Amino acid sequence: MFKIQTINKISPSGLQKFPLDQYEVASEFSSPDAILVRSAKMHDLAFPKTLKAIARAGAGVNNIPIEKCTEDGIVVFNTPGANANAVKELVLTGLLLSSRKIPDGISWAKELVGKGDEVGKLVEKGKSNFAGPEILGKTLGVVGLGAIGMLVANAAEALGMKVLGYDPYISVDSAWALSQKVKKAKSLDHLLSQSDYLTLHVPLLDSTKGFLNKEKFEIMKPGIRILNFARGGLLNKRDLFSALESGKVARFVTDFPDEDLLKNDKIICLPHLGASTPESESNCAIMAVDQLKDFLENGNIKNSVNFPEAEMPRNGGARLIIANKNIPNMVGQITTVLAKENVNIEDLLNKHRGNLAYNIIDVNKPLNESQMEALNSIEGIIMSRLLPQKLKA
Repeated sequence: MFKIQTINKISPSGLQKFPLDQYEVASEFSSPDAILVRSAKMHDLAFPKTLKAIARAGAGVNNIPIEKCTEDGIVVFNTPGANANAVKELVLTGLLLSSRKIPDGISWAKELVGKGDEVGKLVEKGKSNFAGPEILGKTLGVVGLGAIGMLVANAAEALGMKVLGYDPYISVDSAWALSQKVKKAKSLDHLLSQSDYLTLHVPLLDSTKGFLNKEKFEIMKPGIRILNFARGGLLNKRDLFSALESGKVARFVTDFPDEDLLKNDKIICLPHLGASTPESESNCAIMAVDQLKDFLENGNIKNSVNFPEAEMPRNGGARLIIANKNIPNMVGQITTVLAKENVNIEDLLNKHRGNLAYNIIDVNKPLNESQMEALNSIEGIIMSRLLPQKLKA
């Protein structure tokens, strides 16, 4: 019986995928096998030795101590793409908000309360203050063509926009799903120079922090409108304010407000609503649960932020999973121990990610406690676990 601890409220559509005869789910456990979490901060938590995995029902994992988990052999999963449609729809909303001065118009219209029969005339007189361009035929630059950026690009093209995309690391899946009418930018600078609207869909890394700065703003068209629904910190804030003041940037829309951004009248701030839909929460929970189950039952790893991708079909028998430091002769030492114990290897998968390696080994018979101890005595082994024969679906 696997014990799954939930931190935060997890959508029931995900939790109901745990078979009741194989899993116990609760918000409090002293020794859980896995944890399901959304946004709760876990950096100060003490993890029990029983903990094998953490699944984040969402994409960002800043709330999880990744390095500590890796050292302890705890696999950390996230759910990239599960909230992609929710974010795409909000980006399209932001696109229109940036163009038509809709928030300003709404605020002004509310000031007419109490004007009675004068409202109609005042509206006709004042509406010209909130005019803005249509998006039809304009060029949208999409930086980052992952699950969200690809959907945004396709949707914008369907709305009649010309779309330029830039992503030197685009995945095969995204490339296949991208509309043929989306044009590939020769470079980031080429995209910036051609775009009337710009939307960012890249992670916040050392290499991307503040990457839109004074130098990049100078390349852009005057009056460009910029959307950031990816991560805060992708723009140099001081340079952004200068570009807004000069008119180089007409509007900036973001899902990541702070005090300074909220004070600027040319910035539209949304309260991090990207994934705030019941459909998104359900999708994230289902994806997180599926990944946890596959790991706990079969040792397969998909969408981990600290372990390599590793999937191998079950043959129905016993299976070993082993994580170790990615150093020479580890596989040789493991297979030597198994041979000495008269354990035959029927199939083996070895993957690595940076300084970490992960092995899935199907064996002809279950190992006993002393045989597992012999494996764990190998220097460099971080985690090992014996999985019984495949559980019933």
